[in-house]
Amino acid sequence: MRQLTSLDAQFLAIESPTTTGHVGMLAVFDPSAVPGGAVTLADVLAVLQERMHLLPPLRRRLAEVPLGLDRPYWIEDPDFELEFHVRELALPAPGDQAQLAEQVARISSRHLDRSRPLWELYVIQGLPDGQFAILTKMHHAMIDGVSGAEILGILFDLAPEGREFPQTPAPGPIAAAPNQLSMLGRGVAALPLQPLRMLRAAPGVLPHLDVAPSVLGVPGAETMSRTLSRMRNLANGTRDGDVLERPKMRAPKTSFNGKISPHRRFAYGSLPLETVKTLKNRYGVTVNDIVVSLTTSAVRAWLIAHDELPDEPLLAQIPVSVRTDEEMGTYGNKISIMIAPLATDEADPVARLMRTHEAMKAAKDRHRALPAAALQDITEFIPPAINARAARVALQMGTRQGMRPLYNVVISNVPGPPIPIYMAGAELQHNYPVSVITDGAGLNVTVLSYRGHLDFGIIADRDQMPDLPMLIDALRDALDELEQAAVEA
Repeated sequence: MRQLTSLDAQFLAIESPTTTGHVGMLAVFDPSAVPGGAVTLADVLAVLQERMHLLPPLRRRLAEVPLGLDRPYWIEDPDFELEFHVRELALPAPGDQAQLAEQVARISSRHLDRSRPLWELYVIQGLPDGQFAILTKMHHAMIDGVSGAEILGILFDLAPEGREFPQTPAPGPIAAAPNQLSMLGRGVAALPLQPLRMLRAAPGVLPHLDVAPSVLGVPGAETMSRTLSRMRNLANGTRDGDVLERPKMRAPKTSFNGKISPHRRFAYGSLPLETVKTLKNRYGVTVNDIVVSLTTSAVRAWLIAHDELPDEPLLAQIPVSVRTDEEMGTYGNKISIMIAPLATDEADPVARLMRTHEAMKAAKDRHRALPAAALQDITEFIPPAINARAARVALQMGTRQGMRPLYNVVISNVPGPPIPIYMAGAELQHNYPVSVITDGAGLNVTVLSYRGHLDFGIIADRDQMPDLPMLIDALRDALDELEQAAVEA
């Protein structure tokens, strides 16, 4: 048994009838070089079967502690059935982009079964030109962006012919799942340790309360955090002016910052990485600055089209990996977050990019000033039962009348492999991320680089953004706009 961290458990806690906690990828493959020109469900099952011993998270399921007295545990599922998790479907002709996006949205809207390991994989046939897709769903409690990439690294190969794996060890006996009475005993035994854990963590945690989404929206948390930070610096002999001041930013409200429905829309598309790199060099910024600026431009275009562009900048939550080399292969979540303003109030595309560059630099400087494990420590500091409620309450507070959301949109940029990769002999063409939305933040834009392009996966609430594909067109227009500005400069 292995207990979830508080951060892992928060991704379970945010789930509700309208909110799911899983993330995934829509991978599109070309099987033309495979003998027979097709990859079947049986082929994908064979790849998984060959490699399951290298993927322990895929065989684990939850063991909950009654009454929420302590965080859940991962246990080896004694009834694991691979075929339950791997499914196949086919799009009706013509199998176009809109049909695939709709199927992804429908599958992503459905919760994972908590009585089984928290993942599913769909083989989707019927795409144009003989292509097929694989859609994965894995609960965020299992993985973050980096550990998810590690799993894909085991499933994918660097050559069409695959690779040799050590012989699968004979499985040992799997213990029966613990009963509710034994889990209750574990929870009761852990209760006396929780105050000790809080006291031990308090000095390092309290000055940084405002980096935790589950605490950020609670009235007084930000003021307490600032005050304690100043007190600590005075006690250490550090002048308050020497400390990076946290910006007093407040997110405006938009139509995608209300309570979400159970239903999703998904849109996807790609931009040429070489063009982005050329612009990066031309303007002296980073690839991530370009990605965030293009996203800002696309969201701005959507807001203008719907006559609701705020006078003040939107705020983005930007996840950041804090996983060390020693923690590679441990799965789970090792992330922190940055909150940064988006220059949606800037009409000029170049000025918008330069403001993005400055905002991202400032956010990174503030983030570097925090302890690497600040977010992890904060979630460990809060008792499990309170932490679960705080995560839900903080997200919902921004949807109430007169309250502002914590942030408007989530933007994540994940580097991927620059070389071709394969599965079951088929070559990966694109890998579009499929992420999470919540109450108060009904829009998520996640980007994965692969070979010569940036693959954008955008997910939103179905009712809040019915014309979501507009954002893909707006991203392309924003890139053209920056290119044109560079030519004219």
